[in-house]
Amino acid sequence: MNNKYIDAKDIEKKYRISYQTINRYTSVGLLRIAFKKSNIRFYKREQVDKSIKKISALTSEGYPLVLIRKKLVGI
Repeated sequence: MNNKYIDAKDIEKKYRISYQTINRYTSVGLLRIAFKKSNIRFYKREQVDKSIKKISALTSEGYPLVLIRKKLVGI
């Protein structure tokens, strides 16, 4: 796989967040799956980096995920 994409396991290691948190962010719409190969989800590395940084900053300020989604996605 090229460097443009990252899977959930690598997100877990790189950003030190749980697999359950990644699933939650995905289901809420904060992280978008670029494609699936077999049973592995791949995300755009650049998008994940930007989103995780923003999510971390906003959650540390006390924002719930629903409001973070509205801020980041606009929905």
